[in-house]
Amino acid sequence: MPNIINTATAKVAGLARQTSRYAGNAFDRVFRAASLVQAGQTPFETLHTDGLVSLRYYAPLKEGFIDLDGITIPVEPNRHKTPVVIVPPLAVNMLIYDLFPQRSLVRFLRAKGFEVYLIDWGIPTRAHSHYNLHTYVAELLPASLDRVRQHSGEQELSLHGWSMGGMFTLFYSALSKDQHIRNAIVLGSPIDSHASGVLGLLNQRLADIAGAVHKRTGFQLHNLKPHWFHSPGWANTIGFKLTNPIGSIMGYWELVIRLGDREFVSSHATTSAFLDRMVAYPGGIVQDAMVRLWIGNELSCGKVQIGDDHAQLINVTANLFAIAGSEDTMVTPEAAMSLMDHVSSVDKTFRVTPGGHMGILAGSKAPRESWLEIAEWLAQRSD
Repeated sequence: MPNIINTATAKVAGLARQTSRYAGNAFDRVFRAASLVQAGQTPFETLHTDGLVSLRYYAPLKEGFIDLDGITIPVEPNRHKTPVVIVPPLAVNMLIYDLFPQRSLVRFLRAKGFEVYLIDWGIPTRAHSHYNLHTYVAELLPASLDRVRQHSGEQELSLHGWSMGGMFTLFYSALSKDQHIRNAIVLGSPIDSHASGVLGLLNQRLADIAGAVHKRTGFQLHNLKPHWFHSPGWANTIGFKLTNPIGSIMGYWELVIRLGDREFVSSHATTSAFLDRMVAYPGGIVQDAMVRLWIGNELSCGKVQIGDDHAQLINVTANLFAIAGSEDTMVTPEAAMSLMDHVSSVDKTFRVTPGGHMGILAGSKAPRESWLEIAEWLAQRSD
């Protein structure tokens, strides 16, 4: 009889502990989510800010080892000569580049001996609605690169651009004909937006409609004021999640199932800190992107109008490493691969790696599938 009582008591105590753990994790996830977030822990120096755009500097690590999702990476003792400048897309916050201590792109590049600079585009408001492709590609980006060169003392740079950041990288190189862009890494950037799966078909139908309307009325989207196209952060968050609605729902369902796993709850809160804090798109950018890139699909012909000028991809001569995600529904490999046909780069590589639009940059498979190869590729071309 005592053994039965002891067993029952142990089960009740275990159930109480489990209930307490579930309740504690649930409370923290809902009311104290910030305490669970692991992102943004890598220290950096802010070299410049104009109140909106700022420039970060991450110095190389000096010694030791880092854990890269289960892979032990020794810190490179020597610094590479050519700095790496990360050119982010708009709408995202910068946590994506420092998402987890063991999955931080900036920390990884530091360990690999690179001086790392990151351009933070800030949080635009409706007062910035007039900012367009020309503003970012011909004004803000060149100014930031000038400051990188002043700080580093190096003229030659490597640019790393994901999504729209990759397009900014290509547009700047094409428009400025900057021969000191030594290396360009482009991830998930569409060149033929009409070839991008379901979204590509939608863009084709919109192009047909826009063409018919313009033919009959002369109307085009650039006739409207940019502030009508301002896209707030909450709308961008919803839009991004709708590109994979099933995955978004399953993520929360898995959270409920694994609520007792503190590490998983922390991981979920960290990823959500990025996904739920997207920032606004200036109206001018949305207007240009819709007309030039999505509907007009100008890049499929190797050039795009930026302001009164045309950026021609044939002017891109940097060593080029382009990556597309095999599960990317926003920018399919078919939409990205034609880049190789338009640039003048002699040294150029195209890879399709596992992952969706976010996964190819910072997903759990990214360190093994692309980061290590990118670092090796860069190292061979940075001294």
